[in-house]
Amino acid sequence: MPKPHERVDRADWAALAQEMDAHGCALTGPVLTPDECREIVGLYDEVARFRSTIDMERYRFGRGQYRYFDRPFPEPVEELRQAFYPWLLPIARDWAARLGRPAPWPDTLAEWLEMCHAAGQTKSTPILLRYRDGDWNALHRDLYGDLVFPLQVVIGLDAPGADYEGGEFLLVEQRPRAQSRGTVTLLPQGHGLVFTTRDRPVRSSRGWSASPVRHGVSTVRRGRRHTLGLVFHDAA
Repeated sequence: MPKPHERVDRADWAALAQEMDAHGCALTGPVLTPDECREIVGLYDEVARFRSTIDMERYRFGRGQYRYFDRPFPEPVEELRQAFYPWLLPIARDWAARLGRPAPWPDTLAEWLEMCHAAGQTKSTPILLRYRDGDWNALHRDLYGDLVFPLQVVIGLDAPGADYEGGEFLLVEQRPRAQSRGTVTLLPQGHGLVFTTRDRPVRSSRGWSASPVRHGVSTVRRGRRHTLGLVFHDAA
């Protein structure tokens, strides 16, 4: 049985990069098995594994709950975070070059997180989210500080249509001098969705410009939906 990092490595990253360029998000194949998904879901009630629990309704972020993992992370969480970073890095650097921005991200995730910590961003950001009937997540960006990695990943842990209905992943792009554009993705169990953290490069009459993007989750109409969020910068 391939390990999660091997499944990430086997993805068609050239095709995923093209999809990212076109839409700001791209769906991978399965990176977790159903059993592995259930194991991660089972961690949610082990409160000692988490540094913080957020009630979204209290903060007007939507409705539902999520928890930030504390260090050390569970093995599959750490393995996936390490596995995705080197494949996302060329896309991040390419986008920065198009937009004429600096690309401060080093070759390894460990070096990048050291930079985050030196800048005062020391709080862990891998996140486990739980949505029940009627829960939803408002459009937002996961920035957390001055140092930002421009791509992130969310992994579906439950089976749409069987475990829940609704709860589609939403990506809304604010286009220059035009109506916003929305992209809706239903996350298959065990699959990852790579998406932009803040914006994406779009071609304009003067070259490339940054198109702002936010993400959220539509209302869960039935059942229970869990996802694993992988952000590649730590929080202040």
